[in-house]
Amino acid sequence: MSKTIGFVGLGNMGIPMAGRLMDAGHNLVVYDIRKESVAEFAARGATAATSPADVANKVDEVFISLPTPPIVEAVVLGPDGLINGTKAKTIIDLSTTGPRAASRIGDALHSKGKIWLDSPVSGGVGGAKAGTLAVMVSGPKSEYERLTDVLKIIGKLFYIGDKAGLAQTMKLVNNLLSGTAMALTSEAVAMGTKAGIDADVMIDVINSGSGRNTASMDKFPKCILTGKFDYGFATKLMYKDINLFIEEAEAMGLSLRTAAAVRQIWFETLQEIGDEDFTTIAKLAERRAGVTIRGKAAGK
Repeated sequence: MSKTIGFVGLGNMGIPMAGRLMDAGHNLVVYDIRKESVAEFAARGATAATSPADVANKVDEVFISLPTPPIVEAVVLGPDGLINGTKAKTIIDLSTTGPRAASRIGDALHSKGKIWLDSPVSGGVGGAKAGTLAVMVSGPKSEYERLTDVLKIIGKLFYIGDKAGLAQTMKLVNNLLSGTAMALTSEAVAMGTKAGIDADVMIDVINSGSGRNTASMDKFPKCILTGKFDYGFATKLMYKDINLFIEEAEAMGLSLRTAAAVRQIWFETLQEIGDEDFTTIAKLAERRAGVTIRGKAAGK
């Protein structure tokens, strides 16, 4: 059965997720500060809203997909935020905000009789387009079960628990491992390249052995060996996620030295390479090793 759903945040991830909801037959009310993104959906039949509150005046459920915790808080709790809408009862957050921000926002919505579901996703733009994202959800289980059919359009569902923020913690755990794989695989392959091993052969061996990981299996073949560096996720967002992980760990009294070292490498990537696609962390390793990591697909 088709529904009318709100969607705020039409960026690299939001566009394909919102598009899948429309492709599945649902009607959308959309908002983004980029008018061109809203216009694209309006041309497909979506209703363009004038603010987050306007979205929440028109629908019962609103999905949000936004880049940083401060933006999420402004969109949900600000003067023109979703909390001030007259109709919306449930906000489903597909962003990565961290558990403390999620708990704070959830409490504010609860005080207004509204429901907050943390639903961060993992799998990149490709997964968003294909509907194969890992969708981690925490919040009232009855609400999760009510929205299961809609959430399944976005990806594979994992119910983490009823406490606000648990899904956010799960996402930070996942992204620390993802960011670590990118950082270490870049350094390892740069070393192997400097030693004289062919990059294509190196990645094939790694992926046939015990060293395989998401970077070697996905990011390197698609974006680094080809020289495209176009995975669709920004360096500053990966740094943000790893920094959030460490902040949460420190709040628990933990001191995680390996995670801190990984955060430092991502910080240095931002400083030396800039805020580009996060696969450009390999360029930092290349620069420091004095090599170029490319495969046959790049015409090396």
